[in-house]
Amino acid sequence: MNPAVEQNAVIKDTLPASQAIEALYNRITGDEDARVCKDIPENACNDQPHNFFAYLGANLFSKVADEIASAKLVIPWLFGALGVPATFTALLVPIREAGVLVPQLAVAASVRRLAVRKGVWLLGALLSALSLFGMAFVAMTLDGIAAGAGILLMLVVFSLSRGLCSVSAKDVLGKTVSKSRRGALMGWSASLAGLAVLGIGLGLGTMDLQGGGLRVFAGLLAAAGLMWILAALLFATIREQPGATEGGGNALALALVQLRLVRDDLPFRRFMIARSLLLSVALASPFYVLFAQQEADAGLLGLGGLIVANGLAASLSSPFWGYLGDRSSRVVMASAAAGAGLLGLFTFAAAAFGWTLATSELGLAAIFLVLNVMHGGVRLGRKLYLVDMSTGENRAAYVAVSNTLIGVLMLAGGLIGLIGEWLGSAATILVLGLLSLMAAFYALSLPDVSE
Repeated sequence: MNPAVEQNAVIKDTLPASQAIEALYNRITGDEDARVCKDIPENACNDQPHNFFAYLGANLFSKVADEIASAKLVIPWLFGALGVPATFTALLVPIREAGVLVPQLAVAASVRRLAVRKGVWLLGALLSALSLFGMAFVAMTLDGIAAGAGILLMLVVFSLSRGLCSVSAKDVLGKTVSKSRRGALMGWSASLAGLAVLGIGLGLGTMDLQGGGLRVFAGLLAAAGLMWILAALLFATIREQPGATEGGGNALALALVQLRLVRDDLPFRRFMIARSLLLSVALASPFYVLFAQQEADAGLLGLGGLIVANGLAASLSSPFWGYLGDRSSRVVMASAAAGAGLLGLFTFAAAAFGWTLATSELGLAAIFLVLNVMHGGVRLGRKLYLVDMSTGENRAAYVAVSNTLIGVLMLAGGLIGLIGEWLGSAATILVLGLLSLMAAFYALSLPDVSE
């Protein structure tokens, strides 16, 4: 062998893992120097490539776990198989969302006492895993009302645990990954998760869910629990520098003080108005499903098909939203909300004028996919905007106040179902589409915080 070639091979074989991670980080982010930092502690710069991939991996596994144990898709199907009354099914999404969001205002004050906060995320991840294992056990041992009550109890634990992860994740992200790299991280994790979920959905689409019995659903829940454990193992490797601990006093007392942010902090108040309007995109999904069920046979819109649509939406759009978010998270929110609004107008017109191509199974599946693309943009854009507009001193308070108030509003937003009962799903989609357009115009009026 040529001595020069042999020497290069030896160098390549002995390349430290840290240098390989840094090289991959440079390739993904486009950095010439992985230590270029914005808005993170100076002593965290050298750890940024490692932290980028540790956070990405943990986020990837947690996203896949959330999708395959979805309170909007998988658990309702499971309730049907177990003969759980419909009144229990109606509680799934409110418990899942409000349980995550509402308690965070008090939790964040306790988190502020900790100089290193990744432990809060790890606790939430492990509790999430245990609750999913509990759901799998209930699915295999109980049925009817007992099964419904048992799974709802586990869902309460799960949603509260996810709240711990939510309130700490953004704080850890803000301390360990630079402002101009967070969008790429979130975009790639969502895209990879989407591909994984796509494979799971395709697999489910080929299964006989009726013949497979409860083992299919119990297996999904148990697999989601294992993914949360893997996520915790990765998140534990994040090298988080100690941060400020001011504001870590009495949690409930400080929570009341933090609520004043809405009154006293104009930029934050404007963000909260925008995020409240953006709820119209999140609330629309069940009515699109209902509309599709009314217009066509189950076909592509069965459990596997819905999971496939979610997976495709994330894998196709998340890198784009992520990179656009690093330039302007405000534009991401506005663009995605506008897309959801126009989709609502189109869907209503398709129903009103009998556009058979749009209301066929394939057309409805495409509509559902586009909706999820726009919903993904809204979620990523508003998360990035909140992280970028905040600092290390107020980030935990911003996240907690925002999530708590949005959790309450989401419970109130459930009243939109009255419109569905009165006027039908197509009219509800129209109303929510108009609200989404309003949200888009308002989001464009926000200041740009990405620089």
